[in-house]
Amino acid sequence: MTPSDHPHSATGPVLSALNGRGGVALDLRGVRKVFPPVAVIEHFDLAVPSGEFLAILGPSGCGKSTLLRIIARLLAPDGGSVSIDPDADRFQTSFVFQDAHLLPWRAVLDNVALPLELMGVAQEERHGRARVALREVDLTEAEDRYPAQLSGGMRMRVSLARALVAAPRLLLLDEPFAALDEITRFKLDLRLRELWIERGMTVVFVTHSISEAVFLANRAVVLARRGGRIKLDHTLELPERNEDLRLDPRYGAEMKTLLAAMEEE
Repeated sequence: MTPSDHPHSATGPVLSALNGRGGVALDLRGVRKVFPPVAVIEHFDLAVPSGEFLAILGPSGCGKSTLLRIIARLLAPDGGSVSIDPDADRFQTSFVFQDAHLLPWRAVLDNVALPLELMGVAQEERHGRARVALREVDLTEAEDRYPAQLSGGMRMRVSLARALVAAPRLLLLDEPFAALDEITRFKLDLRLRELWIERGMTVVFVTHSISEAVFLANRAVVLARRGGRIKLDHTLELPERNEDLRLDPRYGAEMKTLLAAMEEE
């Protein structure tokens, strides 16, 4: 199959810009974060190889989102270190939040193109790359609409396209599909997994959903309720992720393993 035959691809410089540059490796050593009087994260160590899809699970308040923001450098740790290798490009990390955070006065195309505009990319190129990113999340027909005209699922797809448009080497997602209906959520999970395989980027995905973590990730980390301690660091040994996987006994077994860790005090 050639690039032009693929329904989610483009040709020429736009394709090469969106194909990605591979992933980055993460190394967190002794990370600490305090929101007085509570130490939300204490002496946290985690290594993430380049190109891995890591799911982070745990109860509310255990520090999942805080950890993700520290990795993204949106929040400074109170101790320890976070290293990213390579770390040569300040635009190599993209973050997808729980809320789409779209600019209401901008049409979809310009919302998606915003990171490229901030990078100084010319309008013609950034619009071309934004259209490809929209095609990758099956939203080509919505480029002229405004956020208020979109469903919740469509807004999250726009947010995902905006995160992908700069070809990130590290994609961070904080429960982005939690508020969506089950069918829409599953379709977005499928597409996200495909995009990870196509691009080779490193993905860290925070979720409350055990089923979503098992379906998406090749490794899952379960955090304790207090202090960000890792209760389980588990490689998910599963076949190809597709619509039939949820009927596979191995899928159920992996869910059981994560659930046991979540329930353990």
